[in-house]
Formats: sequence, C-alpha cells, structure tokens
Amino acid sequence: MTCDICGKKKATVHLTEIVDEQMSEMHLCEECARQKSSQMEQQFGLADLLAGLSDTAKPAASKEGDKNVLKCSRCALPYEDFRKFGRLGCGECYTSFKEHLTGLLRKIHGSNKYLGKTPVMYQEKPTAALPEGATALLPSDALADLKQQLHSAIAGEDFEKAAQIRDKIRNLEKG
Repeated sequence: MTCDICGKKKATVHLTEIVDEQMSEMHLCEECARQKSSQMEQQFGLADLLAGLSDTAKPAASKEGDKNVLKCSRCALPYEDFRKFGRLGCGECYTSFKEHLTGLLRKIHGSNKYLGKTPVMYQEKPTAALPEGATALLPSDALADLKQQLHSAIAGEDFEKAAQIRDKIRNLEKG
C-alpha cells in the first residue's frame, strides 16, 4: 500500500481521523506522517486543551461593549481571551476568574489547593515541649543552622565537634 499523500513511498503509518463524526483513514509513509504530526501539534495546543476543559464553566455570553464581560480587575484580560490562548495575564486573574478556574484546576491537578513543596510531615511542628518563647525549627532551618556550626567548628579547628555536627547533618538529611 502506498502513501495517500505523496503516493510514492510505502505506507507504514495508518491514521484514523474522526472529524465532525466522520471517520477517515489515512495510510502514510514515515516522512508524511512526521509532517502530519507537526501540523496536528500546531493545531491543537495547550490553549485548546484548557478551553476544552473549561467549557463546563462558561461565563455568560459576552459581546463587544457588554458591561457583563468577565475581566481581570488588574490587567483587564477578558476570560474569553484566557479560554482562547490558555494564559492568564497576571496573578490577580486567579482571583478574578476564581469561580471558573476552580473546577479547571481540580480537573488538571486533582486539587485546587496548593500545598507547596514542603513535605506534609514538616508543615506543622508541635511546640508544646519547647520552653516559653522558643520556636521549633523546620528541618531545613535546623540543617542550615548545623551547617553554619560545622563551618565554625572547622574554622576553629575543633575537628571532634565538627565530626559530631557532620553526623547530625547526615542523620537529618536521611530523615
């Protein structure tokens, strides 16, 4: 079977397209398949994906000059432009479009709450056992403090203390 596009080479890629409920099959050589693939990537970008996901939360129909057009309060980006291009204009857009982004973020990330990069087990430290006025150090703070102590011990040529601090650092890094 020869390639449906160039008609010269042997078809090694068989592509089935469904457009407007019409199914069509294409038989392509590797070169034509590569070109077709790059065309499809250009056609269907992130903006289309986001627009497709956010279709469930469409704002009221907007027209030019309509006062009810949903826009960001800071950068004046219309929500429709976000749907077209898949990009927000500023940080305030998250607040302005919160009602519509909540479901979208939940679909994409599985949650719409940002928990940060700190592991859950380190997010809250109990302070009941600490003396009054003392604060608990997060592991990253304790690690930085120990590294500073290590440098001081090495500078003071107290190698025995430096070895002990080194061991504490290793234990803390291992968790």
